[in-house]
Parts: sequence; structure tokens; C-alpha cells
Amino acid sequence: MTTATATAPSGDTGELRRRLARLDTAALSDAMDSLRTPPCVLPGIRPRTPGTLACGPAFTVRYRPLDPDARGFRNAADYIDEVPAGSVVVVDNGGSLTCTNWGSLLSSVALHRGVSGTVVHGSVRDVAESRAAGYPLFSTGVTMVSGKNRVVLERTGVSVDIGGTTVDPGDWIVADDNGALRVPAALAAEVLRRAEAVDRTEARIRAAVLDGGRLDGARARFGYARPWEDEDGGRRDGR
Repeated sequence: MTTATATAPSGDTGELRRRLARLDTAALSDAMDSLRTPPCVLPGIRPRTPGTLACGPAFTVRYRPLDPDARGFRNAADYIDEVPAGSVVVVDNGGSLTCTNWGSLLSSVALHRGVSGTVVHGSVRDVAESRAAGYPLFSTGVTMVSGKNRVVLERTGVSVDIGGTTVDPGDWIVADDNGALRVPAALAAEVLRRAEAVDRTEARIRAAVLDGGRLDGARARFGYARPWEDEDGGRRDGR
């Protein structure tokens, strides 16, 4: 799996990014399930650059349809210069399949500036160019139709609704070949701890089976029903 080059922030955020990026979205989803959190999956989001990973705090962007009475040329948006390195751009265009909110120019600029990736609740275009550049790009749909003179930027840095899942600015976004999810900023450290435990548990089960054991026995031995409670620091708290 490859990821766009990004300048990781210093301190705890950089360490959190490094450890989250070692996990897949399946382990993170299991960890979120164990905490009985609100929905974390961003429904309908699919990878457009397979084999890549986006991981970072959300920089949120919301679009609205252009007023049909508006006159003159209307660019879709010029917000990319404000996106901090290491962020994941999360674009909400209501899941629209009629026009695009991201193309190769934005991918090139984002890659150059160290943005970790982009998730679009809507459509993207120039997929071949983004794929060739290795830029992590995820979306609901794909179309060649430009968003210029069709949609306009409403706001950045606001809560957005991605198919029923709320993403707040600063929530952690992780997207890979399985899809995309968000981890609330306040829960990130605990989700990370539990997801790493899930990863260890599954690795032990796999190793035991490949060493000649039975799957059912390995699952029972290593706590498959509650994999976030592994003995290397997992908490058995009755959740």
C-alpha cells in the first residue's frame, strides 16, 4: 500500500498518524464497534487510486448548487491553498453524480503540498492522472462533467454529513481499499489502542492456524470474540 508524501505534524499528532497508518480500516471499524460509537463508515465511498492510504485530520469542504440566476463564470472553489499538510480533504457535495468536485489539477497541487488524500461525497474526474501520480483519492462517483458553473463552495471548516455520518473538522479520516471511515478526534487514542489489539489478536490466530492448528481452537484461545482485549494492554471493561 502506498501513501502520498506528507509532512507529519510534530508531537502526539505525528505519532498518532504514524500508528493509525499502520492499520487498515477493518481493524479500526472493529475497534469503533467495541466502543458502540455512532456510525463511523462514510457510506458509498470507493477508492479511485487502489492500493493507497489516506490518513489524517479532516479538512472539511461543503458545496451547494449554483443559483440558476447567477451570471458570469463561477469557479468551483479555490480552497486548496488553505489545506494544512497531512490533512485529508473531505468534500460534501451531497453524493452528487452529476458533476465533479475534484480533478487532476487539485490532485497535483495537493500532492505537492503534502496533503494526505481526498474523500469526496460526490464525483471526481481525471482518475487516470490521479492514479498515475499515486494520489490517494476516494469518492462516491466518477464523471467527466465539470463542477464549474454548476456548484459553488459554501463553506470550509464546518461539520459535513457524508451519507448519514457526521464528520467534524479535525476528526481523523482513514481510507484504504475497503473504503473510508472517520474516528472522532476525542476517541482517536482509545480507538487506536483497541485497533492495535485487534490487529495483534488476528495475527496470532493466523499464525496458529498456519502452524497447523484449527481455526476454531485458535479463535477461542486468542479471544476472537473480543479481540480488542488482548493481553498486551487491552482492557477488559465489559463493553
